[in-house]
Amino acid sequence: MITNQTERLNFASTKNIPDYPDFLDVQVKSFKDFFQLETKSDERGNEGLYNTFMENFPITDTRNNFVLEFLDYFVDPPRYTIQECIERGLTYSVPLKARLKLYCTDPEHEDFETIVQDVYLGTIPYMTPSGTFVINGAERVVVSQLHRSPGVFFGQSFHANGTKLYSARVIPFKGSWIEFSTDINSVMYAYIDRKKKLPVTTLFRAIGFERDKDILEIFDLAEEIKVSKTGIKKYIGRRLAARVLNTWHEDFVDEDTGEVVSIERNEIILDRDTIIDKDNVEEIIDSNVKSILLHKEDNNQADYAIIHNTLQKDPTNSEKEAVEHIYRQLRNAEPPDEETARGIIDKLFFSDQRYNLGEVGRYRMNKKLDLDIPMDKQVLTKEDIITIVKYLIELINSKAEIDDIDHLSNRRVRTVGEQLSQQFGVGLARMARTIRERMNVRDNEVFTPIDLINAKTLSSVINSFFGTNQLSQFMDQTNPLAEITHKRRLSALGPGGLSRERAGFEVRDVHYTHYGRLCPIETPEGPNIGLISSLGVYAKVNGMGFIETPYRKVTNGVVDLESTPVYLSAEEEEGKMIAQANIEMDATGKITASNVIAREEGDFPVVEPSVVHYTDVAPNQIASISASLIPFLEHDDANRALMGSNMMRQAVPLIRPEAPIVGTGLERQVASDSRVLINAEGHGTVEYVDANIITIKYDRTEDERMVSFDADEKTYNLIKFRKTNQGTSINLKPIVRKGDRVIPGQVLSEGYATQNGELALGRNLKVAFMPWKGYNFEDAIVISEKVVRDDIFTSIHVDDYSLEVRDTKLGNEELTNDIPNVSEEATKDLDENGMIRIGAEVKPGDILIGKITPKGESDPTPEEKLLRAIFGDKAGDVKDASLKASPSLHGVVLDKKLFARAVKDKRKRTQDKDALGALEMEFETKFVELKDRLVEKLFLIVNGKTSQGVMNDLGEEVLPKGKKYTQKMLYAVEDFAHLSKGQWVADDATNKMVNDLIHNYKIKLNDLQGALRREKFTITVGDELPSGILKLAKIYIAKKRKLKVGDKMAGRHGNKGIVARIVRHEDMPFLEDGTPVDIVLNPLGVPSRMNIGQIYETVLGWAGMNLGRKFATPIFDGASLDEINALTDEANVPRFGHTYLYDGGTGERFAQKATVGVIYMLKLGHMVDDKMHARSIGPYSLITQQPLGGKAQFGGQRFGEMEVWALEAYGASSTLREILTVKSDDVIGRAKTYEAIVKGETMPEPGLPESFNVLMHELKGLGLDLRLEE
Repeated sequence: MITNQTERLNFASTKNIPDYPDFLDVQVKSFKDFFQLETKSDERGNEGLYNTFMENFPITDTRNNFVLEFLDYFVDPPRYTIQECIERGLTYSVPLKARLKLYCTDPEHEDFETIVQDVYLGTIPYMTPSGTFVINGAERVVVSQLHRSPGVFFGQSFHANGTKLYSARVIPFKGSWIEFSTDINSVMYAYIDRKKKLPVTTLFRAIGFERDKDILEIFDLAEEIKVSKTGIKKYIGRRLAARVLNTWHEDFVDEDTGEVVSIERNEIILDRDTIIDKDNVEEIIDSNVKSILLHKEDNNQADYAIIHNTLQKDPTNSEKEAVEHIYRQLRNAEPPDEETARGIIDKLFFSDQRYNLGEVGRYRMNKKLDLDIPMDKQVLTKEDIITIVKYLIELINSKAEIDDIDHLSNRRVRTVGEQLSQQFGVGLARMARTIRERMNVRDNEVFTPIDLINAKTLSSVINSFFGTNQLSQFMDQTNPLAEITHKRRLSALGPGGLSRERAGFEVRDVHYTHYGRLCPIETPEGPNIGLISSLGVYAKVNGMGFIETPYRKVTNGVVDLESTPVYLSAEEEEGKMIAQANIEMDATGKITASNVIAREEGDFPVVEPSVVHYTDVAPNQIASISASLIPFLEHDDANRALMGSNMMRQAVPLIRPEAPIVGTGLERQVASDSRVLINAEGHGTVEYVDANIITIKYDRTEDERMVSFDADEKTYNLIKFRKTNQGTSINLKPIVRKGDRVIPGQVLSEGYATQNGELALGRNLKVAFMPWKGYNFEDAIVISEKVVRDDIFTSIHVDDYSLEVRDTKLGNEELTNDIPNVSEEATKDLDENGMIRIGAEVKPGDILIGKITPKGESDPTPEEKLLRAIFGDKAGDVKDASLKASPSLHGVVLDKKLFARAVKDKRKRTQDKDALGALEMEFETKFVELKDRLVEKLFLIVNGKTSQGVMNDLGEEVLPKGKKYTQKMLYAVEDFAHLSKGQWVADDATNKMVNDLIHNYKIKLNDLQGALRREKFTITVGDELPSGILKLAKIYIAKKRKLKVGDKMAGRHGNKGIVARIVRHEDMPFLEDGTPVDIVLNPLGVPSRMNIGQIYETVLGWAGMNLGRKFATPIFDGASLDEINALTDEANVPRFGHTYLYDGGTGERFAQKATVGVIYMLKLGHMVDDKMHARSIGPYSLITQQPLGGKAQFGGQRFGEMEVWALEAYGASSTLREILTVKSDDVIGRAKTYEAIVKGETMPEPGLPESFNVLMHELKGLGLDLRLEE
């Protein structure tokens, strides 16, 4: 059996490294959990789309007469395949339908029948198997967002005078923010939605702690004394904790209504903190109060002084006053009545319609404040508010810690599923509004759920999310690594996140909780540094959105190597002692070292093995995929490692990729998880192979054959030269031969930066580190001509050019090769549709697609009319609107496609009718054949057995219980697709076969129905195109790019440079055996950059090339110097690669030894062909009449202010005058100059620059009448 796997010699010392989780889980699993399509409707979890529907339904009208209830949702298969969507510029989406039930609760409408209907809600973009979305023909990725978790956060700030101010902020999942904070006078205020502040005690009164007594009792601050003449005298000298109030009621008649209204009045007899003396005693006794509150005489007082201070500031004395005061502060208006005022607080924080902490918020609150409020209570409670205030008081008294908001327990990930849920929530809420309005209008007439729903509402919200949201991004598809990294990216930017300007240093910095969760290395350079990060290789996002990383449990110094690793979130990891993965241990897992280096939060103590709780699972756990692909990363400076991991994503896929000799062992996993390659699905034999398809016959048991409707053979189509988003190409080649045996998961193809199933971003080159005639000064690269000649760094780039045919006011445009005023030579390669032939070579200016468009008619003169009548000349009616090749375009036409809508005339309609009839007949036969096969197979399985009572989806019995199965009985079943998954026969094995068979039948039936719908659509509508477009012509042009001077290259260690010279092979420095090197790098680029990893790689690479072996040296656990020396000795290579080189030109030996070896180099996407640009004349800006800038606009080079100074300094007045006038915006002058050059005359005098006229007009706009005197 041939398996084409490359075996690598692995240097890892760590044993028992677990398998990596699927790298795309963060996208694919999140979306799957959101849609829950595999789950039956009654088993769906309360999450994702189902949960969003449940939150918005049932919907009732204002009088509660009609109720619209949600029962279930389902989707139909997509109309087009992913590839068809990309070609036609469409969105890959599925139609979403909901089953809704409308009934009436009003006894007056008893004639209204309950209606259950399937309602179309719009088309929803659907995720492709590789975790992307196709939107308007472009593949996009929804990036996960890292944002602040809902919950409560305690923080501190400093006042200008140095006083510490503390605050607590409650951030809900949805609803108003509430913040509690102290001020310099030691008073605590509450802020609702960052509006006006109110004393905390006012809030307490509003939520039911009405009197001072209630508030003080919360904090156990006062003792209540009954008032009696004798009893009170012994408390003289004590301080009052609360006001002594005289309360009475006044009645008065409301002038508007005539009602008698009672109002409560309060008079303050004694204020708080009054020290009781004899006079006060009299006043208290006279005021008829029942009891008074005194300060407790214990040491608790000082801590809670802030409550007393706040009570002093509190303007209110009762619940009614408090709610009215809050209403005034929030609404800036008087409350209409007491009820409305009371309702405001209830609505804001205690109503689940308006406020929701979410499951995460409630969990964080309970954890932080040590509460045990049930998880389903997701609004604020009084207990929450009291505990927060108590915690804040502890903070003020230094008895508690403030929160670290960069700790990963306070930040969570919003994956695709959650972002979509939120958008669906917005869409459904809008829909619910229109449904209510329509219900209210249709009071008496009969209506159905379909009448209530506008399908555009939901899809417009979802489409705008995919089209315009900051987190829905055009996928980086340069190579498989770029794709996979983009899908695993976490961004702190986006709606509800940070903005670049406001993000400080702390948010961007590496935090100790990032260990194993977020990569400390891979992040962009520039303004987004630290705000965009990558998931660690083993990291997973848990159900609440917190990132977890795996550890192995350690008990009494013994590591548990058997069980699966435990996944811990940042919060669960707090306070745990964690050792590294590569500590010394014996076969049983007992740690043999007497002391180990461990990690505890942000600290790194050396401890005994007995106190260790966990160990890491692998040394590369800390890094992301890109960083884990850099061998000897441990020898590189972090800044260069960052550049290295970022540049690997820019490597262009080469024609002949080659896996690195020195890898890290992760290459295979990246290639397989990127979903680019074709993998075998089981054991089987290759039946047929060519450049386009691979056919495999899979081994199947009789039972598997019985339940399947597919043939044993499966054919895979190989992708040929498909354009990616970045213009690179995907071209797969088979790597199996006819007759090969294959095993599950085996790679069948290579290409698109993969070789033999491993990631292969570049090529292995023989390198010398030495200066070469100054040509590799400042990171420049000298490369051998052999590299160019052998197509080692040649890549193919594909661009598509499209032209739309529209319906204009003057008539339809037309694709044709008959274009007015164009020579036959120019149209020789065009077909009758005006499209260039496949295989034609394209040069700048060539016509790619010929199109004519109607020209506006100007009235012809009588002479013209006569001439036209005689010669029938109509050529003047149309103008050339062809697509021509742009200035830098050189290539070959790879493919062309023409999409057109069906144009209907009477004859065509009749033909369509016949075609549709024939199609219906054809598919009807297929449906019948499929059912026959099902019944036949079914009868073979259940023959002679007795029915256990088979039900359909509606719960009706289809096959009665106790009857023996007969073929006739099975034929009588009308709809097998809607049978519920139940007991057919008594024994489980047979039953499973039956259910599998019916499941496969449903899939096959669904495919057939989808195919029928598609074919019908093709006949009736033709190709689906955006509105207003009749035809769409597309041309794909391939460009073969060899390595050129000016191209950017890089290694994997951040060692980048520009190709400065391509040298003849024989002129390159050569080794003692006469082998010339392929590439010469400057040794000065190594010491200051501190990326020594490239030297290790170079030496080991040479040994590998000589021995014909490949290596895996995992990061932080790679080959040691001794191991490398052993291999170089075995390979007969000088140690450290130090050897003498000879000058290729003279044959003389260079004076000193140089480091030689084999290094892995990449060609990056910044190619000189894309940047090279020149202009003589071209477009000018409309207002200033100066040339445009940039290659895309075919612009010129700006001669700016400083450049003018340079010419002024040299007194080059004529040159300067020319540059500022005829070469720029002197409109008349430049026309004359062109004429003079063409005719060979002397140069004219420059005229007036247009910018002067612009200045004149601007001054006129200011009201200054400026005139130019001749």
